[in-house]
Amino acid sequence: MPSPTVRVTCGEAGLHEVPAVLTAALEAYFAFDRHGRVLAWNPAAETTFGYTHAQACGRQIEDLIVRPQSRPAGRAELAALAAGQSGHSLGRRLQWFVRHADGHEFPVEMTLTSTDEPTGRIFHAFAHDVTSAHRASRFAAVETAVARGLAEAASSDTAGAHVVTALGAHLDWPVVELWLVDEQRQLLTCAARYARSGLRLGDFVLDELECGTGLPGRVCAEATTCWVSDLQTSPGYLRARAAGRIGLHVAIGVPLCNGVHTLGALCVFGDRVEEPEETLLSLLGGLAAQLGQYLERRRAEELAIELARTKDEFLAMVTHELRNPVATIAAAATLLQEELAELNLEQPLRSLQAITRNAERLSVMAEDLLDLARLESGHLAIQPTDTDLAAIIGQAVENAGPAAQAKQLTLTVRLPRRLDLHGDPVRLRQVADNLLGNAIKYTPAGGAVTVTAGLDDTGQTVTWTVADTGIGIPAAERPRLFRRFYRASTALQQRIPGTGLGLVISRTIIERHRGTIALADHTGPGTTFLVRLPATT
Repeated sequence: MPSPTVRVTCGEAGLHEVPAVLTAALEAYFAFDRHGRVLAWNPAAETTFGYTHAQACGRQIEDLIVRPQSRPAGRAELAALAAGQSGHSLGRRLQWFVRHADGHEFPVEMTLTSTDEPTGRIFHAFAHDVTSAHRASRFAAVETAVARGLAEAASSDTAGAHVVTALGAHLDWPVVELWLVDEQRQLLTCAARYARSGLRLGDFVLDELECGTGLPGRVCAEATTCWVSDLQTSPGYLRARAAGRIGLHVAIGVPLCNGVHTLGALCVFGDRVEEPEETLLSLLGGLAAQLGQYLERRRAEELAIELARTKDEFLAMVTHELRNPVATIAAAATLLQEELAELNLEQPLRSLQAITRNAERLSVMAEDLLDLARLESGHLAIQPTDTDLAAIIGQAVENAGPAAQAKQLTLTVRLPRRLDLHGDPVRLRQVADNLLGNAIKYTPAGGAVTVTAGLDDTGQTVTWTVADTGIGIPAAERPRLFRRFYRASTALQQRIPGTGLGLVISRTIIERHRGTIALADHTGPGTTFLVRLPATT
């Protein structure tokens, strides 16, 4: 039984009978003659392209849906079809970008066929909007661009700019914004904004919003995704009128969270009316989560850098303030000590000796603090030259001899005649004095200290060890050994004085020489420090 037909009147364009099933089809159907005049236009075409049946029939198909830049090619294609040729489109399933009645462009998948009617050849087109599928094919590109942008970003600001640009450029959103919460000022600030080339935003641009105001404010306040299908029918939104003036309709906002707090909102604005789409929401939600985690991590890193910089400035200030009065105290005490020694005043002399001793300790601490701040900030440069490490260690051993003899320590030294190294002799001597001084200080009377140095089996690395039979370091505390101001519990229990800075300074100097220092395995009481440095070959 033949399908019932619906007789469609199209004015001067003539008559074309359309099967009733096509009027109920979900796919857009339209027909046009060899001159390009529309003869039929079903309800799905009305929905897809935005023109009613009455508006479309009798008009040129070119004027209705063909993009201006594609019209010359469209006219050539129609001429080929009218001449009986198949052209590029007849009998093929192709994707095209077409123009909607409201001016926005979107992709469709279209099939074109033809029939010979008494009035001449008629062309039949079946089309459906593939915007969702088109976007889905671009999602991987967006995710790749975002991942690359986050990896290459020098700061959280540039990271936000990479994300909004990737979303706008790859998914063809006219406007994309990243809003972040400014907790100190209790405001939302626009950290990054993308606008399609040639689009003048005018008064749509806002750089700050009160919390809870506008789409970004609502997203942040409620910590939930918000989809506005058409801002023009939602005048309650702050920038709805400004959006209408530049042709923006759909607006989507997703929150940026760190798992506990809402950090901001990622908002996209489109030039067409759209209903919520799960695939797009999933993509935006995933990108927002990725960006939120990145921003939280980056903020922590930037805060740590700022804290380190502030700490170094504080240390530098304190040490400068310590050095001058301590130097004055020490100088005055030394002068008085010399004068009182001539007068043989025993009690005042002992008091002045205590002042001198403690002033010297403060002076050492101030110098250590200043050295550490300069080394870690890069303001104290290492000045490497061809030098002999064996001679440097030998000088440190000779200087430490009286202290070792005073405690009756056995000081064993195993050094080659020469150990060539490209390094800073002043700073390497500082390391030698620190390691040897610690070994003597923390080793009880009658113990032993052993110093060795030489090339390893490869001949490419100098190994230098300082071992002692002293009080040792508890195993649980060893991971904290090279922290600023750290003192082992064994040293604190025995009230052995120290600043907790010598090892930190030594490690910094060794690392600046491209070497390493670590606590080596040690049998019996005491500790062994192992230094590795690149040898001069």
